[in-house]
Amino acid sequence: MKHFVCRSCNTQYPANDLRWKCDCGGLLDLICPTAFSPGTMANRPKTLWRYREALPIDSSDSLVSFDEGYTPLSAIEIDKKPLLVKQEHLFPTGSYKDRGATLLISQARALGVDRVVEDSSGNAGAAIAAYAARAGMACDIYVPESTSPAKLAQIQLYGATLHRIPGSREDTAQAVQQAAQKHFYASHVWNPYFFHGTKTFAYEIWEQLGYRAPDALLIPTGNGTLLIGAYIGFCDLKQHGLIDKLPRLVAVQAQRCCPIAFQWDSTFHAEQGDTMAEGIAITKPARAEHMLEAIRNSQGSVITVSDEETIVALKQMAKMGFYIEPTSATAIAAHKKYAGQKGETIVAPLTGHGLKSTEKLFKIANPTL
Repeated sequence: MKHFVCRSCNTQYPANDLRWKCDCGGLLDLICPTAFSPGTMANRPKTLWRYREALPIDSSDSLVSFDEGYTPLSAIEIDKKPLLVKQEHLFPTGSYKDRGATLLISQARALGVDRVVEDSSGNAGAAIAAYAARAGMACDIYVPESTSPAKLAQIQLYGATLHRIPGSREDTAQAVQQAAQKHFYASHVWNPYFFHGTKTFAYEIWEQLGYRAPDALLIPTGNGTLLIGAYIGFCDLKQHGLIDKLPRLVAVQAQRCCPIAFQWDSTFHAEQGDTMAEGIAITKPARAEHMLEAIRNSQGSVITVSDEETIVALKQMAKMGFYIEPTSATAIAAHKKYAGQKGETIVAPLTGHGLKSTEKLFKIANPTL
């Protein structure tokens, strides 16, 4: 039976509880049975809901969906090094966060929720706002005051109430937790249903590679939403005997904001100043230990990249026709540093669309203006 379990004290709760944390304040994991039938999946529409039996939603009647998922896995070369890019920027709201939003808002609908609150640096807020609109739910999104205008406009046009919070990303998280005392907290960090949406990233890669795992994944990492989801997904596949070993999970961080890198190896030295990779600019990620566990258990590592390296990678991708936001380009920059073996299959997600960061990209394209 599916249930929540606290990562701190091991207390268990029913999985259909409205709670988002343990009574002790600890983070919750969601434990749920999974089932896979490649033959059945092959005859289904190419959306992430093709893995329905592996997802923790009791009734299909509650599904909130735009037929999202099964994004292209495309082969490219960066500096003559082969790479497969998973085009997550092609989701309905322009980022992979739709994976978690479709599952979490579907669960909220099943629980009879009529209002949700969420905090975000932009992409998760846009995804929750879109799926809440699709479900007919009221929605409040809390964002840092510095969030890109393109993301703010997107959230507002979905009909969500926008709350711009002065200060850091952590100040925004503290502000929303006051609202979460009264309303359902559709958090992409605290609510584990979100990770069971992002784990479909792993399932799709496995299927697209002919039912095998890649050797390594290079994942832009702030709050760890995709890194942890990928870990859960590949662990599911390994548990069912569908892969022999986990791919190496490589967390990619900006040199100006790299708390996971520092915890992984205290010799890492962060640069001073803000980073253009706002999607991973998280100084105190709540699930840091969960991320480190995923990296260790997969024999992975952490790579940091500078903003200058990110800009070079972003321009290279644009010249190949991929219009991505700076956060996405960090994985491409990391690929240049990754010391893999010849012939390895390496995958990097393009996590967000370039239209999310119009002002920043205009400045990169026109540095003299």
